[in-house]
Amino acid sequence: MTQLPFSFSSQTDEFMDSSIKASHPDPEAGSSVHTIAHLLNVEWYYNSRLGEYDDLSTALSSLDDSGNTTFLNPIRSTTTTPTLLVFTSVAGITGVIITLSLILMITSSMEVIRRSYFEVFWFTHHLFIVFFAGLVIHGAGRIVRSQTTTNPPHNATFCKDRIDDWGKIQECPIPQFAGGFPQTWMWVIGPMILYVCERLLRFIRYMQTVKYRKIVIRPSKVLELQLVKNGFKMDVGQYVFLNCPAISQLEWHPFTMTSAPEEDFFSVHIRSVGDWTQKLISIVEQLPEGAEGPKMGVDGPFGTASEDVFDYEVAMLVGAGIGVTPFASILKSIWYKFKDSNPKLRTRKIYFYWLCRETHAFEWFADLLQLLEREMEERGMGNFLTYKLYLTGWDQSHANHVMVHADADTDVVTGLKQKTNYGRPNWDKEFEQVRKENPTSVVGTFLCGPAVLATVLSKKCVKYTDVDPRKTKFYFNKENF
Repeated sequence: MTQLPFSFSSQTDEFMDSSIKASHPDPEAGSSVHTIAHLLNVEWYYNSRLGEYDDLSTALSSLDDSGNTTFLNPIRSTTTTPTLLVFTSVAGITGVIITLSLILMITSSMEVIRRSYFEVFWFTHHLFIVFFAGLVIHGAGRIVRSQTTTNPPHNATFCKDRIDDWGKIQECPIPQFAGGFPQTWMWVIGPMILYVCERLLRFIRYMQTVKYRKIVIRPSKVLELQLVKNGFKMDVGQYVFLNCPAISQLEWHPFTMTSAPEEDFFSVHIRSVGDWTQKLISIVEQLPEGAEGPKMGVDGPFGTASEDVFDYEVAMLVGAGIGVTPFASILKSIWYKFKDSNPKLRTRKIYFYWLCRETHAFEWFADLLQLLEREMEERGMGNFLTYKLYLTGWDQSHANHVMVHADADTDVVTGLKQKTNYGRPNWDKEFEQVRKENPTSVVGTFLCGPAVLATVLSKKCVKYTDVDPRKTKFYFNKENF
């Protein structure tokens, strides 16, 4: 499965990985400073009301205000405590609500929660509705106040040391204060309208009929769904959100499509890694032979970095585990383009790397690679696609089995002519080889895999990009899960 911008057939935990990261580098830090500042202000307001500071602060806190509209200090009596103010005022109650909502959203977005208890993350994250509603109301309390102009004007510089003369001399009328007009709604209403429109669009898409073309369950617990939907158009490497009402009416999970745009259907490969995917596979396994699959809602498609793969003359595709899904779409599309002799195909060389922990993960993709391998040889283009498969986990019995069949023409794991490598790639060696074979090309490096691998590849792209603009340059594109 896929996550967005992200692409992987596990569960949305991978996709929403990025949704918590706002444009501000540390939104929670700013919120913490804001909250602490308000709490300190409330304490200072209270102390001022008790006369614990200078005469000016005491006088300002004690201004008579029969209409309860021109005060400066929101604590209007000595019997009101800071805690009582927080839990009885509009600003205080909404502040507590939005702070709790933010804390729950942030904590449930931690990787351990998203991956182990995805539903907790998914539903808790929708507290953003409560958060924004509270944010709009928050300013209605008008706690932050400023001095208004009186007639005649109050000369603050002259009058701050003449408290006893306030209201008695022309230069020092009783100072008046007012809370600022709430403006948060001006900043929130636009995004909220866009959100409502997006939800309406998703509902319309959900109501559109989706038919099953084919359902295949692989022995490695990978479910392949081939679906058909009127008016559906896709590009390579894109993803869709799937909703299965039989499991949950509210949950939408992103999956990268493994089909090519040239096909008359779109497909996803779903690995059993969480409650939602396990339930879906269980439902499909219990279907009578020939029966239609469960009702499925489809929203999308949505774009990813992989769409740009054909903009490069040379492409390095790196997939980890089920992260190979966008590259299945790309390689299928290439096969169709060669089959149709598409003159718009700019790409002339592809290096494909697939890293898997277990042998079963190779099975559903090996057929496609065999087809491409045979097609390229028949067209005399055996050098167009260079692929290397890496098995990163094995036991001694498997190693012994491989040694026995070491002289076979095809790989014992995949059946391909290209033998499977054991361990992890030596990325310095791989990048050096690509640079050597393409001395003047722009190489697009695409990853669909974990963030740790993304960090490694991004550094290699920088390291092996030549300072001479006429020589090899590497550009890194990623989709993390």
